[in-house]
Amino acid sequence: MKNDVILSVEHLQTYFDTEEGVVKAVDGVSFTVRKGRTLAIVGESGSGKSVSALSVMRLISPPGKIVSGKILLQNKNLLDLPEKQMRTIRGRQIAMIFQEPMSSLNPVVTIGKQIVEAIQLHTKLRGKEARNRAIEILGQVKIPLPEKRVDAYPHELSGGMRQRGMIAIALSCHPDLLIADEPTTALDVTVQAQILQLLKELQEQFGMSVILITHDLGVVAEVADDVCVMYASKVVEYGPARAIFTNPKHPYTVALMRSRPHINTKRGERLAVIEGTVPNPLQHPAGCRFHPRCWLSHNREVCQVDEPAPKSVGATHWAACHFSEEISGD
Repeated sequence: MKNDVILSVEHLQTYFDTEEGVVKAVDGVSFTVRKGRTLAIVGESGSGKSVSALSVMRLISPPGKIVSGKILLQNKNLLDLPEKQMRTIRGRQIAMIFQEPMSSLNPVVTIGKQIVEAIQLHTKLRGKEARNRAIEILGQVKIPLPEKRVDAYPHELSGGMRQRGMIAIALSCHPDLLIADEPTTALDVTVQAQILQLLKELQEQFGMSVILITHDLGVVAEVADDVCVMYASKVVEYGPARAIFTNPKHPYTVALMRSRPHINTKRGERLAVIEGTVPNPLQHPAGCRFHPRCWLSHNREVCQVDEPAPKSVGATHWAACHFSEEISGD
């Protein structure tokens, strides 16, 4: 339903001017995020996932720039706002956590002070009230002994605790939308599961919407309501997570599914791989950008010449493939 959409990204283009030429990092990307739901953006490295997220936050730095498109947060186009107004939206309405806390947290400032800074930036709380709020948030993200850990520096915390600290900063002002960029990549499997469970619990508690950026389909299966599959700076498939997993309709999505390890994979058995490499973003292939790696495109000129338009394959499920009706995700 239209009225439950919190974020709508329409035909977004984010380019980087380099000495070698123009890198079209995000090239006509569209997706929506609904209230209280999790959208997973998946794809190989270099597909444009993180640049899409940074574009939503309007954190693209030169030589990058958002060339065109719309980013509608509750029907307000963020690209029309002055930077001063955008700063009030970051943290209060949209917050972001990054995959490597040690590069995002200030190493010489305690975790508590970093949370307090975010609280003071967006609320009227000051002094002891702000500190108590920081302790409360540390407790909410399940950091043990929050009254003690509030005075800890990032290097005094484990990787999982640092990531919880990042989540605490992001949630300090109860944002409507949380963007999590590979939040579990550097963590071991046990801690990864704890962080994912924590995010699910906090989402339910605060009624947040979440954009989860990941290359891990296991994570997607665990937490996503909707899935946006990106390849070579474009969205190639989009739909409910259940439909994407049970009935993928783009050959790239099928290839991703086949390349993941399964519980019945035998020891020493080779995993399926996607032949070829992600194309150079300075020179994307003509036609369908996946065609050099796609088994369906063999001897089919249309794949090499015409860029496929998004095609409806379900009520809220679409894929950009000329031959989606031939695809089975088995």
